[in-house]
Amino acid sequence: MRIVVALGGNALLKRGEPMTVANLRASVRRAAASLSPLIADQHGIVITHGSGPQVGLLALQAAAGPSEGSYPLDVLDAESEGMVGYLIEQELDNVLPSEHLFATLLTRVLVDHSDPAFLHPTKPIGPVYEKAVAERLALDRGWTIAENGMGWRRVVPSPRPLKVLETRVIEFLVEQCVTVICAGGGGIPVVERLDGSLAGIEAVIDKDLASALLGRQLGADHLLLLTDVDGVYLDWGTPTARAIAWAAPTALRSDDFAPGSMGPKIEAAIGFVAETGRPASIGRLEDAILILKGAAGTTIDVNVKGLSFR
Repeated sequence: MRIVVALGGNALLKRGEPMTVANLRASVRRAAASLSPLIADQHGIVITHGSGPQVGLLALQAAAGPSEGSYPLDVLDAESEGMVGYLIEQELDNVLPSEHLFATLLTRVLVDHSDPAFLHPTKPIGPVYEKAVAERLALDRGWTIAENGMGWRRVVPSPRPLKVLETRVIEFLVEQCVTVICAGGGGIPVVERLDGSLAGIEAVIDKDLASALLGRQLGADHLLLLTDVDGVYLDWGTPTARAIAWAAPTALRSDDFAPGSMGPKIEAAIGFVAETGRPASIGRLEDAILILKGAAGTTIDVNVKGLSFR
């Protein structure tokens, strides 16, 4: 079975934790422990991951240096993709027998340069700030900021992914029984020029939408979106909150969920299921095996009707 496993940024760095290498490595180690049974069972695993906190931190580091040494977001996307991918690859290699092969692949994703997202930044990156601090930084650095959870973060354009350009390479590696780590942070956004050449562009693509697109292009049997919550809830944060176990793709609407967190996951999962007829699941990283068995998380499937709850 071929599975695309998307590791959310909150699964790789706990909410509120300082963005240190030690914390990131510890989180990646936990992720490797959860994913290793899937890989050991000889599933064809393709791993994607979030990197919003990391790319935001790299942007801050670049801004602190000389102006001529700053880098655009597409280059920072590539840098964060290599950084987090390296850690995932190393920790998986540490917990699995030597016959298992891994490869981290820098992945370009085509977007439309006229996507309206470029006029309305929504993708949070970097640290969480108190409102007053965020407002001062926005004024000093020309950022767009938005409320995010218990604080405020910088937001950048997040155009829709149109095509994962390295799909043929990923397909080849999977056929050779290589576990591929790719499309980190949603991939590196590129646009097509009038002459057909490609150029990077200032944006960060939503990781879940890119993962769903990759799953469709690869013909994946299951899309697994892993985060730090145990599933999708109706009426989240209220006394009547209910955990959804199973859902038909027509029974959920992404607009009914938080746009900066669960909304894109619902949208990505519904899109994957509707186009492929195969299931997509959302749940905690630690429950990966149980989610695939239907014993945890939320699974969206064309073969169920309406909603059922845990």
